[in-house]
Amino acid sequence: MIAHLLCILSYNFNKFVILNVYSKLTMFCTTNTLPMDLLPKQGSLKQEVESFYQIVSESNDQKVGILQSEDEQLQPSVSKKSEDELSRVQFMSTSNKITFSKKPKRRKYDESYLSFGFTYFGNRDAPHAQCVLCKKILSNSSLAPSKLRRHLETKHAAYKDKDISFFKQHLDSPENNKPPPPKIVNTDNESATEASYNVSYHIALSGEAHTVGELLIKPCAKDVVMRMFDEQYSKKIDAVQLSNSTIARRIKDLAADIEEELVCRLKICDGFSLQLDESADVSGLAVLLVFVRYRFNKSIEEDLLLCESLQSNATGKEIFNCINSFMQKHEIEWEKCVDICSDASRAMDGKIAEAVALIKYVAPESTSSHCLLYRHALAVKIMPTSLKNVLDQAVQIINYIKARPHQSRLLKILCEEMGAQHTALLLNTEVRWLSRGKVLVRLFELRRELLVFMDSAFQLSDCLTNLSWLLRLAYLADIFTKLNEVNLSMQGKNVTVFTVFDKMSSLLRKLAFWASSVEEENFDCFPTLSDFLTEINSTVDKDICSAIVQHLRGLRSTLLKYFPVTNDNNAWVRNPFTVSVKPASLVARDYESLIDLTSDSQVKQNFSELSLNDFWSSLIQEYPSIATRAVRVLLPFATMHLCETGFSYYAATKTKYRKRLDAAPHMRIRLSNITPNIKRICDKKTQKHCSH
Repeated sequence: MIAHLLCILSYNFNKFVILNVYSKLTMFCTTNTLPMDLLPKQGSLKQEVESFYQIVSESNDQKVGILQSEDEQLQPSVSKKSEDELSRVQFMSTSNKITFSKKPKRRKYDESYLSFGFTYFGNRDAPHAQCVLCKKILSNSSLAPSKLRRHLETKHAAYKDKDISFFKQHLDSPENNKPPPPKIVNTDNESATEASYNVSYHIALSGEAHTVGELLIKPCAKDVVMRMFDEQYSKKIDAVQLSNSTIARRIKDLAADIEEELVCRLKICDGFSLQLDESADVSGLAVLLVFVRYRFNKSIEEDLLLCESLQSNATGKEIFNCINSFMQKHEIEWEKCVDICSDASRAMDGKIAEAVALIKYVAPESTSSHCLLYRHALAVKIMPTSLKNVLDQAVQIINYIKARPHQSRLLKILCEEMGAQHTALLLNTEVRWLSRGKVLVRLFELRRELLVFMDSAFQLSDCLTNLSWLLRLAYLADIFTKLNEVNLSMQGKNVTVFTVFDKMSSLLRKLAFWASSVEEENFDCFPTLSDFLTEINSTVDKDICSAIVQHLRGLRSTLLKYFPVTNDNNAWVRNPFTVSVKPASLVARDYESLIDLTSDSQVKQNFSELSLNDFWSSLIQEYPSIATRAVRVLLPFATMHLCETGFSYYAATKTKYRKRLDAAPHMRIRLSNITPNIKRICDKKTQKHCSH
């Protein structure tokens, strides 16, 4: 109607008159009063305008919107009368073109829609459709029987023939009455912070420098995202802070979270054992590593307790003070300590003033043990003089070549031309237990190449042509290879005293068998020596056989000295189902519990499926008395493998190029089985900034 009036006026009046009429119309729509000076003087136009005023005054369902022309835009005020005025009219005039737009239609929810498996969600006047089966929410426009039926038949075809009572029962179930959990969406800063912590965690695990995050990982991540997605997503990688200082702070936060979790576990556990060792790093600092073994969550765990540098002398007192400060700071009870494993050096074990003795003083019920790997390494050093001379001469031949880089290069060229299996010799290192066997095997395999390469001026060059010397070398290569295999089998995590003594018992029996076989001139148990005898078509002299037998029997007696055979009162822990009489270490109540345990068929099945540590840990709740005693027997460390591995990681992390690095947080992350809770770390931060 307004458009019709404006068209009439545009043919009879100029622009200023039309604007004046429009302003008066605005006043009329607001006050419902007719300005008399608005009526034109012409009769026909006057009648048109009067009829327009009458129509507008009688209508309560229309509102005047926006008039927009090429010259200017005018917006009249909209009358606010009642909530029933739901229809809105909007018109726009571009020169003489006027358009109208209406409010979109809103569908209502009907109770019959439940027969299609749908209820309403949100405001009932303009609701959304929600499926009672999959909880999917559809828009208001989907509130039509055809669309709801299509969803039911395509997504839930198995329920398309169900009655409405089925959907009503499903709707009234307790699970459906629970309010949906709020959806939490991380901001860009929170996501960038979590991503920064994750990258820092992987950098610490790898032992790489902190600068690798900004110099390598971040550019690579941007390139990958740009190629796989687009540049818009690639720009978001810039928000992830991976600078040197940021990575250092992240690693400290991760290590602190792991330490907090470990302390909580130690406070609630029944007991723990310690393993400690000390060594010097590349910067000259004395570093102390302490590992702890404890029961947690139906298993026995091993984690790094602390990695600290000793400020003054590396004495037993300083070592004890360092460990004791950590215990007191975190309020960990010394009474829970059941055993301390060390390498039995002067600073570790001995008198009351030393570390182990001081620990046993504050933890009276704890015991101390000597690393079984050290015992094994000490036992195998003893051998007859004739074999010891061959070993020393072999090391001299190797050092003659390895100490001269030019000789090593020439040997490599010669080995390549002769088609040898190897192109270099290996150095012997006394502190490395597995070095001796590998060195001798490599030397024996390259004996032909060395015979061609060696200068006649070298005094030991004749050894490579001496048949007796080569036979002894072949035997030493075989016996130390076998000893290395035993040593490796005793290394690893969760190794118990039972595992080590089983390996040593097997070795002792093998040594007796090997000695008897050599006495009968049967060398099949030594493959390198046997193949060499077949190659040269010869036999072993009696002197060599006598030296080999002497070495094998002497090795067995030495191992018995370091690993004495004692009455094992804890054999019931290793296999409770073989116990027929009460062990001396158990009281009557515990033995009765053991009888109940061994009579349970399900427990017997679990014993064959689980490891010994996990088996007894899983029985704490059902058989607390006997299972607790068994776990206490399994807690002590058998070897120093964790400390040896820890120092290897430490040396690889803190190199000569990173002498100022505080490696303790890195060791906490690399040597612990606990995974940090990055979400918890980020929630503790009050300022959600990607670099904080």
